[in-house]
Amino acid sequence: MTPQPIFLSSVQKEFAAERLALRDFLQGDPLLRRFFEPVLFEDLPASDRRADELYLDLVDRCSLYVGLFGSEYGTVDAEGLSPTEREFQRAGERGKPRLIFLKAADDTSRDPRMLALIRQAEASLVRRRFATSAELIAGLYAALVHWLDDHQLIRSGPFDASTCPNASLADLDADRIAWFIERARQVRGFPLPPNASPTELLTHLNLLNNGQPVHAAVLLFGRQPQSFLLSSELKAAHFHGTAIAKPIPSYQVFKGTVFELVDQAVDFVLARLSFAIGTRAASSQAPAAYEIPPEVIREAIVNAVAHRDYTSNGSVQVMVFADRVEIWNPGSLPPSLTLAQLRQPHGSVPANPLLAEPLYLAQYIERLGTGTADMIRRCREAGLSEPVFSLDDGFRIALGRPTPQPSSSVTTEETEEETKEETEEETKEETEVENREQGESRAARGRAALNRDQILAKLSTDPELTIAELARLLNLSDSGVEYNLRKLRQDGRIRREGSTKAGRWVVLPPVQVPEP
Repeated sequence: MTPQPIFLSSVQKEFAAERLALRDFLQGDPLLRRFFEPVLFEDLPASDRRADELYLDLVDRCSLYVGLFGSEYGTVDAEGLSPTEREFQRAGERGKPRLIFLKAADDTSRDPRMLALIRQAEASLVRRRFATSAELIAGLYAALVHWLDDHQLIRSGPFDASTCPNASLADLDADRIAWFIERARQVRGFPLPPNASPTELLTHLNLLNNGQPVHAAVLLFGRQPQSFLLSSELKAAHFHGTAIAKPIPSYQVFKGTVFELVDQAVDFVLARLSFAIGTRAASSQAPAAYEIPPEVIREAIVNAVAHRDYTSNGSVQVMVFADRVEIWNPGSLPPSLTLAQLRQPHGSVPANPLLAEPLYLAQYIERLGTGTADMIRRCREAGLSEPVFSLDDGFRIALGRPTPQPSSSVTTEETEEETKEETEEETKEETEVENREQGESRAARGRAALNRDQILAKLSTDPELTIAELARLLNLSDSGVEYNLRKLRQDGRIRREGSTKAGRWVVLPPVQVPEP
């Protein structure tokens, strides 16, 4: 945020040392310098404006007024008022918060006009006394921290438990709340009845603060959570190679509740992983598996969304590379945990406890700190390398993908007749490809890319689909399906195993095309 200007008002000669001490303190303190900027009249450049106009204009533009009152009253104007009293009155007229500090002194030694000003301030304001610059600095620090806390610019508790500014119950989606109650009742035995009102649910989950939704409520059930917390969106990207590089084949920014962010991100990753279906030799159901267990992908993404630092301007990033999947979030580990402890049984220390509880009730996470251990176990069982946890500018999880195996060029089941038939089909496809590509417009290329994505999705689910079945499912002609299959094979996205009539398709991850 832009630092708020603080106007320091006093008789300059009497408080010269204190004014400089406050300026240096506010400019040097690691916390306060983020929020405040001291404004001293003597620091301003020379101007042809009248001094009284200039200092009153500074009062108008400040966010807070700090008055140092001592023994001297200062030079008076034609109306018998000093700049200090003018500034004090102007701040009151403009509704500025006024912090008054009195220098310890015997009232009999004070100028009567200053004594009258002090009594005027005492009638409506809290003032503090000080004897030294150190006491003044300590008093101002406490007052400013209190002001920041009142304005929810700093917090002593979790961010998700603080009130979401400008949010009301009308900004929450009743349908999403109803979905959550039904889901939590089914999977966790949630005690509230299905017809519980939004207020009843939010009260039960401690998601209201004086009747106003806290940040967790908006993230969980908001109609448009990113309207209040822009960086709560999730960014997902897919790269052909092993490093971040342009062009980026696929980049999406997901918005919505934390439940929707998790679901969308998981779908994004799984759509770009290989999905293999085995034979039906052992049973009537063919075994199917993604190259990385979906439970691992989901746990890593939920971890990022649930435990990130929501005060950061960064967003959760999910990146699919040729050799790994990375999930990064702008957060860190709690002080009681280390990277090494993540590989051992450990307690659950959620960064956002009010956000974590509903995620648990909807069965998106577990309570016992078992998530990282489950990820490690599932990767081992799948024959994959263990997840790599790291801390750099945030918390990162890297999930290794299996090394692709070279495909055989000939299968034993393929007959000479089938080989001849396939060759004729491919020759026909090549001719059609040449004719199509010569007249293919930009819109046509877009439709073709969409058709290929749809074909990949269908083959991932059922790799034994025939051209005729694909054509019927996607409302395409047989030749259109053949054309797109040919392009997918050329791009290295699919390969054929087994014979033409009895074989199956294998969907492959995108391969990096080297630049010329």
